[in-house]
Amino acid sequence: MKIKVTAPRDIRGKVVLPASKSISNRALTISALAGGDGLVENVSDCDDTRVMQAWLRERPEVVDIGAAGTAMRFSSALLAVSEGVHVITGSERMKHRPIGVLVDALRQLGSQIEYVEQDGFPPLRIVGNPHLRGGKVELSGSVSSQYISALLMIGPMLKNGLILNLIDNIVSRPYIDMTLAVMRSYGAKVGWKDEQTIVVEPVPYQSCQYQVENDWSAASYWYEMVALAPHADAEIVLPGLFAESLQGDSRGADVFERLGVSTEHRGNEVVLRKNGKKVERLDVDFVEMPDLAQTFVVTCCMMGVPFHFTGLQSLKIKETDRIEALKKELKKLGYEIVDRNDSELLWDGRQPSAVSHQLNSSDEIAIDTYEDHRMAMAFAPVALKNGHVCINEPQVVSKSYPNYWEDLKAVGYRIEELKD
Repeated sequence: MKIKVTAPRDIRGKVVLPASKSISNRALTISALAGGDGLVENVSDCDDTRVMQAWLRERPEVVDIGAAGTAMRFSSALLAVSEGVHVITGSERMKHRPIGVLVDALRQLGSQIEYVEQDGFPPLRIVGNPHLRGGKVELSGSVSSQYISALLMIGPMLKNGLILNLIDNIVSRPYIDMTLAVMRSYGAKVGWKDEQTIVVEPVPYQSCQYQVENDWSAASYWYEMVALAPHADAEIVLPGLFAESLQGDSRGADVFERLGVSTEHRGNEVVLRKNGKKVERLDVDFVEMPDLAQTFVVTCCMMGVPFHFTGLQSLKIKETDRIEALKKELKKLGYEIVDRNDSELLWDGRQPSAVSHQLNSSDEIAIDTYEDHRMAMAFAPVALKNGHVCINEPQVVSKSYPNYWEDLKAVGYRIEELKD
């Protein structure tokens, strides 16, 4: 499937974002560990959350998580402390996403897990044990925070609790703190002992009612649209976003301030407007908000702002290799970005030539999405710069923001399905 996204003359409107996928999956996991009697309100309607809800409701012997990376990590840990024997599997891409770090840690805690196909990767055969001994585990802080969060959330269920010692630099710490905050909402006794050590006491969760806030990651695409909007009166209102958010991606608002977008907090909603400012160059460490990298890379290229982004080491093990995907798709539009050390992206501000920037030729350029929702959503606002943009496999947005294209239509975009 391919669509053509044509931009409106300006960007104005009110958009209700999806609930946070990250918080939803944490709350669903912990609610299940607490006995499943509590109500999780405002749960995300995205693919990742739906697969979690489906298997928690049906409890099949074979748990197919599809392409949901968060659900794979959290569910593997949850199954390790649950009754029964299960196989957890996923899409072909998921079978090539590493999970050995988590498996090794769960084995240290007493879990019995076998690789069904290739060592280090799903599918996994897990023999559940509600009485795992727990204890101390040492883990690199530079791995995906989802491994760390998965271990933390089962900590209260372990006979000896959990002492998690994180060595090396800790990446994505806001996601770890998010996990701790949701755990505490369910009565867990957990906290940082020092800068590298987290202690989880063997105190069972208590069932409760939990309200999920809306998604700051999804908000980033609307910030991008306001930044790229051609007129100074562009304005977007986003309800359900908390100023004191659990989400590390809320810090993206501060970075967008430097790209000309102001944020006004009005209760639990924000108003985005242009502020008339734009930095000459943008240098940002994304180690604590890696999911915003694609948004800012595309925004800076479209605005002509040179950049040097670091802390991107987790991008290569996401839904796709996001570093390579960004390089390839921006090259189609004439932008040559450079990567370093598998963790940095740079652009010198060189503008594309007229030939390479032809979006209206008979040989229509289309952005590939690589089964990655964030590729589709980050590139759609390019239409504001170039009049329109074509996107291949646009349905991938269902992973985190199922109503994305409908929300674009509501503020004036035209979305046309094209023949392949």
